[in-house]
Amino acid sequence: MSLYDDAVLVLKGYEEQPELRQVYLDHLAAHPDGIWKACGAGHLTASALVVDPGRGRVLLTLHKKLGMWLQMGGHCEPGDETVAGAALREATEESGIPGLTLLPGGPARLDRHAIPAPCHWHLDLQYVAIAPPDAVAAISDESLDLRWFAYEDVAAVADASVVRLVEAARATL
Repeated sequence: MSLYDDAVLVLKGYEEQPELRQVYLDHLAAHPDGIWKACGAGHLTASALVVDPGRGRVLLTLHKKLGMWLQMGGHCEPGDETVAGAALREATEESGIPGLTLLPGGPARLDRHAIPAPCHWHLDLQYVAIAPPDAVAAISDESLDLRWFAYEDVAAVADASVVRLVEAARATL
């Protein structure tokens, strides 16, 4: 199965946010290359909120290009076999934490947002990754900073999209 086919199956199985889910499916139907960064009309991205449920905290990255505290994530790559696998790869690369595991059941949320330059859309499938109890984060080249935040402190540093993702993660845990 191709990454495109996996994305369509994941979205068809996602029962929340039906209007936004349909936007994603329509985009993929109109753009067979809509999973790749090269698609100028916008493309899917895969992200994962790294959670340490035992300590009630999440790991956020201060994104180098955007200057915002965000969950780990990014573009799908040719070696990715599934969207979930892309999210897990991105979370592992950007957090430096081996042994992350995604919560079962598919994405926790969808989030469509404009990217300023070049001007296009990211259609993000947002997963939740559980960190091992002894996890030690290591900053990547894509980050200005990497920091653990208590659930209740996220709203003070991150935008509404990240806050909604933390709420969705907490509801699932």
